[in-house]
Amino acid sequence: MNQDRVYFSENFFSAGKTDIYDVNKEKIGELDLRSMFTSSVDVVNHDGEVVVSGRFPFLSNKWKVYDELGAELGTLREKFTLLSKNYEYHAYERGYYTIDSELFSRQYRIEHDSSDIGEFKLVSSFFSSPVFELKRRSNELSTSEMVAVVMGVHAIQKRKRQGNASAAGGPA
Repeated sequence: MNQDRVYFSENFFSAGKTDIYDVNKEKIGELDLRSMFTSSVDVVNHDGEVVVSGRFPFLSNKWKVYDELGAELGTLREKFTLLSKNYEYHAYERGYYTIDSELFSRQYRIEHDSSDIGEFKLVSSFFSSPVFELKRRSNELSTSEMVAVVMGVHAIQKRKRQGNASAAGGPA
């Protein structure tokens, strides 16, 4: 599943399977949102095999990405900034990838050693589940791994919004 541009979404209840499409609207895999009670995801190829997974370890705010055998591929974390949204994906021996966006933007850049390797954006979500478009410009990370990283950014943001709502006394 190494496409240059893919589209995928989360389900309304954050559970179940959704399709991953290429630019020709052909199904190339699935995103399995394993439970509405956790943020865990599996990226499944066209043959139904899990190729990459992502989840928060117990009591952690860092998103871990794993290969099909359960070996860690990398760790995603939010970096503190005031006027932008910044994340860092540490792909261990492959290095650090920065993911950043302007504060109110829905578009993110992915860079490695100051090289543009891709971008993703939220293309819709007002009254429906979030739909993402991922454009890959480099083969440094597989499409599957990048999908797991995008879902990690989304999961960190959701967790942060839920925490802010809880702290303000609102619904979680």
